[in-house]
Amino acid sequence: MLGWALAFFVLAIIAGLFGFGGIAGASAGIAQILFFVFLALLVLSFVVRALRGRAP
Repeated sequence: MLGWALAFFVLAIIAGLFGFGGIAGASAGIAQILFFVFLALLVLSFVVRALRGRAP
């Protein structure tokens, strides 16, 4: 998921350099949403792993 966020971020930068503001804005928005979803899932996995502990 982080890979997709980075891909959309790069697409937004390239589109912004070439003057495609609408595409750049949309790509940046998608990248931002994917990044925050990735962070939420990362924190959730850390919490679940801490609560479960290590298996014997």
